[in-house]
Amino acid sequence: MKRYISRITNWPTPFPFRNLNFFMVDKERNFGSKPTKEPINNEDGNQISDMLIDGFGRKHTYLRISLTERCNLRCQYCMPAEGVDLTPSPKLLTHNEILRLANLFVTSGVDKIRLTGGEPTVRKDIHDICSNLSSLKGLKTLAVTTNGITLAKKLPMLKQCGITNLNISLDTLVPSKFEFMTRRKGHHKVIESINAAIDLGYNPVKVNCVVMRGFNDDEICDFVNLTVDKPINVRFIEFMPFDGNVWNVKKLIPYSEMLDTVAKKFPTLKRLCDHPTETAKNFQIDGHVGTVSFVTSMTEHFCAGCNRLRLLADGNLKVCLFGPSEVSLRDPLRSGAGDEELREIIGAAVKRKKASHAGMFDIAKTANRPMIHIGG
Repeated sequence: MKRYISRITNWPTPFPFRNLNFFMVDKERNFGSKPTKEPINNEDGNQISDMLIDGFGRKHTYLRISLTERCNLRCQYCMPAEGVDLTPSPKLLTHNEILRLANLFVTSGVDKIRLTGGEPTVRKDIHDICSNLSSLKGLKTLAVTTNGITLAKKLPMLKQCGITNLNISLDTLVPSKFEFMTRRKGHHKVIESINAAIDLGYNPVKVNCVVMRGFNDDEICDFVNLTVDKPINVRFIEFMPFDGNVWNVKKLIPYSEMLDTVAKKFPTLKRLCDHPTETAKNFQIDGHVGTVSFVTSMTEHFCAGCNRLRLLADGNLKVCLFGPSEVSLRDPLRSGAGDEELREIIGAAVKRKKASHAGMFDIAKTANRPMIHIGG
């Protein structure tokens, strides 16, 4: 494992926000030129089925597939302390069912699939699933989001099987804090996986960091330092509410505050041009090989450019991460539904998608599943 020596010794005491204006980014600050949106490129000739277009004209070309609800960590922001009831195995999608539904989506215009969980690498047939998915005509990107615990030893084969992009979750650079947050050991294994991904040529290696006040907000600049000489894209994610994770606004570090913290330490921070469907606000620092991003779901939502759909491990389709609405694709599939009937079910769900989620405080009051059920 390549070395990393933490300099973190003190944790700050949590404190409440003074007012809601604290969440807002000061529009007058200058971090380089104002970013422009790139035009959507349809020059590849791919046809997008009406099934994937909602009532607001958004084209859903990105499908996230949860392969399992099982996980080898117990992260506090992902599941309740008492754990969750897992869906019985017979009610989870089989290998063939995943491939049939994925093929239906790809032939309708989806060109990116991300595999999530739970922890997707604990699924025994993940290599076969990846091989079959990567062979789908029209699929350009096959990504995986993982906690990195077992990734280092599995990644060479996963790359051969078609994994093109990686997101590795790591919320602290301090092993003792990692054990506190995840309720498990394994910090060194995640670091090994990040380095293994770099060695295998993944560029960038995306590192997802959920920032929480009083836990890891004192490590923001240490994470940024990882981008100095490595092709790492550190993605700071605002703490989001899901069932059982005891979300509290006092724990939320808004994008504006994270941005200020980074800009004060790294004054050459500059905003990059973001694609219209991008969920993150992306930045470059002069002299750094890697980049820094902020996922601002709570304080500055990006619903207008959303192109994502989620297929849960139990076969339910979820058109919005924060919306409670779900529709089963497993049940009609197992009842003998043909592709056209499935397309009608999917299309109807997509057409019901709302313009935006309910807003930060209403989301916290809305019934939803734990993140481990939804898929990271």
